[in-house]
Amino acid sequence: MFPHPWDEKMSQGWGTHSDSVCQVEKIRSQNRDLHSTDEDLSVARTRGTQIVHYANVLDVPTSIPMLRIPFEEVQSRLAEVLRELGFSGACAKLCARLFAETTCDGVYSHGVNRFARFSAMVRNGSVDPVAEPRVVARFGAIERWDGQAGPGNLNAYAAMAGAIALSRVHGIGCVAMAHTNHWMRGGTYGWQAAKAGVIGMCWTNTMPNVPPWGGAEPAIGNNPLVMAVPRAKGHVVLDMAMSQFSYGALESYRKRGELLPVDGGFDLEGKLTRDPAAIEKSQRLLPVGFWKGSGLAVVLDMVAAMTSLGNATWAIASDPLRETGLSQVFVAMNPGALGDEARMEMIADEVVASLHHSRPADEGKTVRYPGENTLRLREENLRMGLPIDEGVWAEISAM
Repeated sequence: MFPHPWDEKMSQGWGTHSDSVCQVEKIRSQNRDLHSTDEDLSVARTRGTQIVHYANVLDVPTSIPMLRIPFEEVQSRLAEVLRELGFSGACAKLCARLFAETTCDGVYSHGVNRFARFSAMVRNGSVDPVAEPRVVARFGAIERWDGQAGPGNLNAYAAMAGAIALSRVHGIGCVAMAHTNHWMRGGTYGWQAAKAGVIGMCWTNTMPNVPPWGGAEPAIGNNPLVMAVPRAKGHVVLDMAMSQFSYGALESYRKRGELLPVDGGFDLEGKLTRDPAAIEKSQRLLPVGFWKGSGLAVVLDMVAAMTSLGNATWAIASDPLRETGLSQVFVAMNPGALGDEARMEMIADEVVASLHHSRPADEGKTVRYPGENTLRLREENLRMGLPIDEGVWAEISAM
């Protein structure tokens, strides 16, 4: 049973900082998080290792020099910086863990690499390190929250915990949150739901950073969408933006001096290109599915803003360091409440088996389900240490 962290406080919103947002840190430990146990943190203390990792879903190998730093060491340093920025001890620990886990799972653009920007947003006032979300309305299985410009990943983690708790009572739960900040890796909250044994779905709007189909300038967000299915043999977690590549991914490719594996946007002349720097300059990302992804981004934005009574994309500042006041939706479904969980598990396994048995396009490779590669990277990075760019770690160490 995943307990509601705010059972007795909901009628009054939230309690104190120590017993609200960061209560999820205690709850997390009850849900067998991989990163919380000593035996899972047997990572090598190596430095300056030349590693090969797979930077994208197409498995294009990238050989770059990286430090290999133990998970606990990374989390500890990030938490130390966060406490200096005004976070409470418990919230600093949870926020740092979420950043470290993102890198551990191979989403390097939104993990430790994003920490300096996050810190800058705390310093410029866009992120309030002591703010906590509060419930402003509820009806049955749906609640509306105000994120109060608190840390985006803490707000999102708490909101998904709230949706999960509602699903235990109603079979389904939904939390719509306004006035929050960038949630970093959206997949975090899908994994959170799956680990709790429920189907999870969440999405966020963003500042305008993608041209709508037929448009020449950014007017819609890349509005990441996450869907997660619990499965004993490996959770299935889809985490996708509405653009073919996020700006974080473009930045990663550019810094490595690499082209994108497929066209990712348009250059200043309006031509499709694989050059990440050209796309960053034009700010014309390519929507997934062309007009279909563009349309989906619009609808996700509308639903998030309408249900939370928050900002739509057009009302969000276009400065990445001032991207605040976002609207988000978190949904948890608990079909196990209807019974026959064994049959549901078998269906999930059958779907995965059908993928694994299908003929791959490339000899020697297998067809994977969403999230399958994450499990491999997680194990590798826990064992060997988190791969972190020397410059990034030097900047964090100097904070």
